[in-house]
Order: sequence, then C-alpha cells, then structure tokens
Amino acid sequence: MPANSRSKPYRIRVYDETGEMILAFFKAYGSTLERQFPEGAQRLISGKVEIYNAEAQMSHPDYVLAPEQADELPSFEPVYPLTAGLSPKVARKAVWSALKTVSLGESLSEWIDPAFLKQNDWPTFNEAVLRLHQPNHIVDISANAPPLRRLAYDELLAKQLAMALVRARNRSLKGEALSATGEYVDDVLRAAPFSPTDAQARAFEEIKADMGSESRMARLLQGDVGAGKTFVAALASAYAAEAGAQVAIMAPTEILARQHADTLGAMLEPAGLTVQAFTGRDKGQARKAINSGLSEGHIDVVIGTHALFQDGVEFDRLGLVIIDEQHRFGVRDRLRLTEKGDAPDLLVMTATPIPRTLALTSYGDLDISILDEKPAGRQPIETVALPLQRLDDVIDAVGRATKVGDQVYWVCPLVEDSEVSDLSSVEDRHRQLTAIFGERVGLLHGRMSATEKETISQAFKAGRYDVLVATTVIEVGVDAPNATVMVIEHAERFGLAQLHQLRGRVGRGSKKSSCLLLYKSPLSQNGKERLKILRESEDGFLIAEKDWELRGSGDLLGAAQSGLPRFRLANLDKHRDLLETATQDARLLVQTDPGLTSDRGKAARTLLYLFEQDHGIAMMRAG
Repeated sequence: MPANSRSKPYRIRVYDETGEMILAFFKAYGSTLERQFPEGAQRLISGKVEIYNAEAQMSHPDYVLAPEQADELPSFEPVYPLTAGLSPKVARKAVWSALKTVSLGESLSEWIDPAFLKQNDWPTFNEAVLRLHQPNHIVDISANAPPLRRLAYDELLAKQLAMALVRARNRSLKGEALSATGEYVDDVLRAAPFSPTDAQARAFEEIKADMGSESRMARLLQGDVGAGKTFVAALASAYAAEAGAQVAIMAPTEILARQHADTLGAMLEPAGLTVQAFTGRDKGQARKAINSGLSEGHIDVVIGTHALFQDGVEFDRLGLVIIDEQHRFGVRDRLRLTEKGDAPDLLVMTATPIPRTLALTSYGDLDISILDEKPAGRQPIETVALPLQRLDDVIDAVGRATKVGDQVYWVCPLVEDSEVSDLSSVEDRHRQLTAIFGERVGLLHGRMSATEKETISQAFKAGRYDVLVATTVIEVGVDAPNATVMVIEHAERFGLAQLHQLRGRVGRGSKKSSCLLLYKSPLSQNGKERLKILRESEDGFLIAEKDWELRGSGDLLGAAQSGLPRFRLANLDKHRDLLETATQDARLLVQTDPGLTSDRGKAARTLLYLFEQDHGIAMMRAG
C-alpha cells in the first residue's frame, strides 16, 4: 500500500501460516521497497512487533533476508543505547566494524594474574568482548558466565587500581608532622559531660597517629547515627591547634556549618580555642574580618561551606582539613580546600553507614576508622509501623507528646500536592496540622532559601515550634535535643538507610523517644521485611547490609548514596566476591610495582585507559 503523502508510512502486508502483519516504512521510496519485497516472494523478517489499530505491525524491520540467507540471522542480538537520529541498525554496524578490529588484531597483554586467570578458566579480554557482543547461547551473557565475569573483574580491578595509586600517592606526600603534648585534648575531655566511648577513643588514637606521621593523613571516619563523630572531630581539632596548626571543617549546608560552629565552640572553649563559622552569608566587613583572622592565624578552627575554598581565603598555617558528610562533596571540592595549605592532613566523615563492599568501591583510597558504639545514656528508640488508616491515632499521639513539652518531627515525601501521586505533601500536611495545633507547627523543605531553612531550624531547636513538618532535608543538620517523636509518612517508599538516618534525629536527649513509620496498605512482602528490620535493630551497619540484600546495590547507589560509583559491567550484587580479590590484587600490584613498569604493570596501564581510570596514571606521575 503506497503512502499517499511523504508524511504517511509506506505499508506492506505480509503473512505466514500464523496470520498477517503490516510492515511500516516512514519516508521510504516505494521503488526501493518493491525491489526488496517482490509480491508473492518469501522473506525472513525480524524486528519488534507492536499492535496498531488492532493490527500487528512492525516498523522498519531489523532484518529482511531471502530464505537462502537464513544463516545471516543471529539467534541473539545485542541491544545498544541509542540517541536521536541513531537507529539500531546503524549502531550495530558501527560496533561490528569495531569488533572486526578486535577479532583480527593481536590480543592485548594480560593484566590479570596468570594463576588467577587459569583458576577461573576465563577467556582473554578480546575473546570476552567478542563473545558478549556475538553470543552463541543465552548462557554466554549471564552474570556468572566466564566472559562477563572476566570483564566485570577487569572493571573492578581498574577502579581499585586507580584508587590504590591515589592511596599510595597520598601516603607518599610529605605532610607536616603535628606533634603536641595533648594538653588541649585533656582540657576538652575534662570539660565534656561524658566520657568518650571505646570506639571514639580508638578512632582518635588512629587519627592522632596519622597526624603525628610525616606522611599526610587521608582517613575516613564512618559513624552510625548518634555515634559521636563531632566529638572525635573536636579532639582532633584540639590536638592540631596545640601543634600550632589551623583547622578547616567543611559542611554541606549553612545550617550544619553554623550548628557545628556552636557545638564545637562549646566543646573547644575549655582549651581556649577560637572557633568561627564562615558561609556565603558573611559579606562585607564581617567577611573581611574573618579573612584577616584566618590569614593572620587568630582563628584556630573555621567551619564553613564552599565559601572556605574560594579565592581570597588564605590561611596562616592550615594543618587539618575535615570534610563532613563527605558524599555531598566532589573530589574536586576536597582538593580545592586542601590546596589552601601545604599538604594538610585530611579527615572525611560520614554518618551514613554503608556495607563494607561498597566502602571498598568508594573509599578505597582512604584508611577507615569506624564508630560502632553509641555514647552511654542514649536510650533505644521505640520504632512502630502503622498503616496510614490510623493517621488520626498518630495525630492524637502527637498532641499528647506536645502537651508534656516534647517536640515532634513529621516527615513527608513531597513538597506540594501532586495530581499524579498519592504521596503525602508536606504543605498539605502542614496545613492540616496547623488547623489542629495552631501556629506552633513549622514547615521546612528544600525549596526554601538557606536563610529561611536556618531560621526555621533554629526556631524549632529553641522550642518556638512543637511540630516541624519537613521533607528529608532534616536528614542531615537539624538537631533538636528536645525532639522525642519522629513520624515518617509512606515509610515504604524510603530506603532503610535513609529511614535509619531520619530516626536518628530523635533520641538525642535523655528522654525516651519513638519513631512512627506510616505505610500505605497493603505492604509487599519485601516492604514488610524492610520495616521489620528497622523495628528490630538500631545498628546502622547491619541495616545497611540488610538494605543491600533486599534492594540491591542499584538502589543503594541512588540518592541516599550519591557519592558512590556506578559500574557498566560489574554488578555488585552478583560480583561481590570479585571485589575483595580485585582490591587485594590492586594493592599488591602497586606495592610491588609502584611505577607499573613491569610487563604486567604496563598491561595494567592499558587497563586503566580502557576503563577511563586515567586519573590513576596521573596520580602516579604526580607522585
């Protein structure tokens, strides 16, 4: 059926013993199609079938072959990502052209340890690539098939090798050994209303040893919610300051920067240290005074946002850089701040427990200290899961809590009402609770300005609001010791790690606290299992491992873990066993061949380029 205009498709009716179908060609030439599809001729046709106007239709078939060309029709066909104007046929042609070069060319020198390669019976890199693009059987492309496992290992090895080179360079950098008697630290410890936990003491000793070494410290302090990272940072700051160095602490938000300045200021005051907040809000004379205090050495500890590493900010002697909630900053941000000093020690902190395997993929260039204990006196948080149908009961419970002077967080997933979603809106819930409890209900969400967010947060902390209705913006930064109730709507939509973070906003004082998880019925089996884990445990590291088991690394590598790398070939859920080996192999290779000058080392350089981990080579050259 020829098209009667160029805007309409050319339609060809085909049939076999199973029925009829329409082939549709847009902007096609009839004469060309008539030669390709002579009336009454037999053809083998392959492509995607769709239903259009109640008829089976295939637009622009991928293959049209005469019966004698049947061998040219592949049993399996790779699907390549496309972009506007690029058809599957053109993409395949380009890839297959490249594969000819791979198949005809010499195999690359082997970068995998020969014994390990033989033990796993893996093909060469060239063979693995060819078999994945041109599989003979569906088994060839399964996650545990030798071709894919080999390439997954290559990708993991490249990533771990790059990080091992960065790690080696960090350790080779000559920093300034910070040495002190510990008098300032003793002052801080004596004035603290509590004794440090064993985990805090152990972490500080590790940090102190690093600071006392001539090699530059590059360490991650990973703590569970409420484990006391800030106190360890205070001890490290006191030690560095006594050694004559300045400390710069970078926080992701103005709220958190100013909150840290207040908290650390109180902790470090007994040691006589000057603590100053510095954010984008500081302008004019205030900014000039802070810059002067930093450059002349009058400010011992400065806590700020990105304003810290802007041009014009100079330090007298920057010796320790601390990055808080490190996953919210890029590597470039860290470098720009450390460049303000002469190879200062670097301590990065996160309150997001992540599984050990994921820690290897994202923090492999750092030594790790873990805070796995909570300070004495912290009461367990009672966690209850309730269906949304019991909303009125929850509102009554909130009323009872506020009447005895307690404060309440109420977390919703959305900022405003949506016609396409049934999730609770923070603005809608704020209106409802204000109608019940009056003006002592605050509202906080990410679309507010930094000044508005800080004003609301401080008002809640000061007790001017009984209830704070918020989005997950409170996950990091809003600290109100008098808050004893956390309500989370549509808890089934959040990751376990994020729910654990939100729950950690309460239970910071001496009062008994509770977390109410509201879910929409009916819950899936997976949803029930996840909420059950949260009810039964407050161990963030255990929760992170369970979250991975239930949701997979793909979800964990989403918003909540935005700093973690993604892989193209490796699947951490299926190739977790390969990561440990790749990490050990990479570190051993860098240890025995730091310049990658051996035959295997030279092959490993090729691996780094293939998987775009060239920064590893750059670090090696810089070192």
